[in-house]
This record gives sequence, structure tokens and C-alpha cells, in this order.
Amino acid sequence: MMATQPVSFVTVRRRFDFRSIEVGRWVTEPERDRAAGRFYRALCDLMTILNGPETLVSLRGTLGLQYGIGGRPGVAAHYIPSTRQLALAKNAGAGSLAHEWFHAFDHYMGAKAFRQGKQSAFASSAWLNSLHRKPHTLNVLLGACFQTILLNEEGSQPSDLFRCSQEADRKMKVLYYARPEELCARAFEAFVEDSEPRNSFLVRGSVCSDEAKAGLYPQGEQRQRINEAFQTYFDALGRALHRQQARAG
Repeated sequence: MMATQPVSFVTVRRRFDFRSIEVGRWVTEPERDRAAGRFYRALCDLMTILNGPETLVSLRGTLGLQYGIGGRPGVAAHYIPSTRQLALAKNAGAGSLAHEWFHAFDHYMGAKAFRQGKQSAFASSAWLNSLHRKPHTLNVLLGACFQTILLNEEGSQPSDLFRCSQEADRKMKVLYYARPEELCARAFEAFVEDSEPRNSFLVRGSVCSDEAKAGLYPQGEQRQRINEAFQTYFDALGRALHRQQARAG
């Protein structure tokens, strides 16, 4: 029986066609190899959950990854719109990958799905600000995801998730939790955590964390509707991308 080839960040980049992968100078070789394996498994699981090809994960090769570089105090992971890079801290990024990937996806779709938006605009913000949506069935389905997250079932008032997020911001005197891109990234976390396969490097905390108990993740019937909307959208997107690949191949 042949030994399994060890996974490296080179493997990750080649498999998913990321634009670049950067690793911090203070990351040791064992830490780097361990992280590469966790990234690889998590991204494969994400691809399975989304029913899409590798190009979906790397956003057609436009997304870069950073591991153990710079960062901000107290921030385990973040997405950098200006350079389209997803960054995880060396010792604290586990469980944040799905959240930050959706930021990257939301940003990527801003210009793809909407007209008259700024280059840096997130699709979720463009939807909430009623920017003109480009006509396409997939964009309609993506808009349905945003509506299910941000509005009540009738589409007439802010959702319970939105209200709880506004209340958290009011108590903390910030505007963070109620920003549409943050609401939608947390909703995506819940969708991923409720899906199979489970992967704690990809996501954790949408069910039992303090934030979840405060209503900052979707709950109950709204959570179910959000999961169904995301499933419908990504199933359709995945089929379209697989068809494109088949034609190109």
C-alpha cells in the first residue's frame, strides 16, 4: 500500500488555484505543515457542502490566503478587501474559515451581481441599499438568501437576527454586528455548521457560543429558512460551475 503524500500549502494552492498563499516568518515548519493539512481538509469539506468545484473555493483564482502574518490584536481571522486576501492568525484562527470565506465571496459577488456599486462593495450591502441587481437567476437566488437573513418572513421588517445584532451594537456603542456583511457571514457559518461534513477548523460556535446565546446567529425557524435558501443557491451555482467546467474541458 502506497504511503499518503503529505499535504503542504503547495498542495492547497495547486488543488484550489488560489492566487497566492503566504505564511508568516515566525511559523515553524511543523506548524506550517499541520496548518496546511487543516486548511486542505476544511476547504475540501467546504467544497462538498457547497456542491461546487475547486474554482468556487478560490473564487476563480482571485482569492489569496495568509497564515500567521501580521494581524490585529484580539482578531483571530479577517478578510482584506483591498488585496482580496483571507488571513488566519497562527494560534487563534481555527473555526473562523467559513466566516471569512463568505466575506470574500460576498465581496467578489458585489461587482458580479450588482450594477452601480463601488468596487469594494459587498453584495449583501448592495442588496440592502437596493442597488440595481444584474438580471440572472443565480442573482435572484442570492438576493433571496439576503432577504431571508436580513428581513422577517413577510419581507416587511428587520429580522430577529438583525434586531438582536442592532441591540448588541447599541450596548457596545459600535456598528459591527448589524452590518449586513457581518450578519450574512454569521448566517453562512450557521448553514455550514448545520451541514455535513462537520469540520471545527471550518466553523464552530454558531450553536452554543455566547454570541449564539445572545441571538447573534440565526435561530429556530429563521435558521431553517436561511439554510434552505443557501442550499438552493449553492446547489444552483455549483451546477452552473460544473457545466462550465465540462464545456471548457
